[in-house]
Amino acid sequence: MNKNLFQFSVIIPVYKNYQFFLKNLKRNYRFLSDCQLIVVNDYPAVKIRKMILHIYPSITVIDNERNLGFGESINQGVKMAKGKYLFLLNSDVIIQDFSFKKIIDLFRKNTRLFAVSLIQKEKNGKTVGANRGFFKDGLIYHQSRIFDQDKPSFNFWAEGGSTILRKDIFERLGGFDDLFSPFYWEDVDLSYRAWKAGYEIIFDPRVVVIHHHETTISRYFKKDTVRKIALRNQLLFFWKNVTDSSLWKNHFFHLLGYINQPGFFEAFFRLHKLISRRNKVLKLFKKTDKEILDLFQS
Repeated sequence: MNKNLFQFSVIIPVYKNYQFFLKNLKRNYRFLSDCQLIVVNDYPAVKIRKMILHIYPSITVIDNERNLGFGESINQGVKMAKGKYLFLLNSDVIIQDFSFKKIIDLFRKNTRLFAVSLIQKEKNGKTVGANRGFFKDGLIYHQSRIFDQDKPSFNFWAEGGSTILRKDIFERLGGFDDLFSPFYWEDVDLSYRAWKAGYEIIFDPRVVVIHHHETTISRYFKKDTVRKIALRNQLLFFWKNVTDSSLWKNHFFHLLGYINQPGFFEAFFRLHKLISRRNKVLKLFKKTDKEILDLFQS
């Protein structure tokens, strides 16, 4: 197939655990053989390009020269993408059929549609993927929500592990921000910027994938480290994106309660990077925080 005729560019970030990745790739490949496949290896100590090309010569393989984290690895993959749509697929996600191709119809009908989230079936059988955002105790939070099985609905954020994005809007928004490296909140940040720039994100219950969340993170990072990164990035997300004065007043009121928590000073010491990022994204924003959060009031 001509490389310029791809509809989907599938980007798979990989960090260690290559046997597990190859097992899932073998299961997924039959549904992706007419897509452009891009694998981004984010563990510089091991080069996997020759190993992958020996089995799948048509796949594009990127071996990062240094550890970049999830978001920046995806950005590297997007630079090589030829498709109109980006299918972000974690190495622990299993596709069950060709149903993801139905999503093209949603994009064609709505030029403001940026991303579509998929139903993810967890290891325990629970289905997730629909989510909402809300403001509480000085910060913005996100959580799963109940969804209608029969029709698509607005989603607060498109989970980076299994979502389909419009490439041109991804690039217009500047992609994932390495401020949140190595993981957590980078996909929420990108989605929120999209909402505030006037785009939309949809959850589509017609497409189901199997996703065993956090198998990589929980395997290679300590719980205390994960909690610290999560709070650090939640704070950075707020400081970078929120513009409503009422939310900022409430944030300052609660700020003392976060100072002694692990992750606060890690966020504080990234302020010098954050300020330039904030000034850049403010130029794209068309909607207020209230307008976005009101969409997800229960």
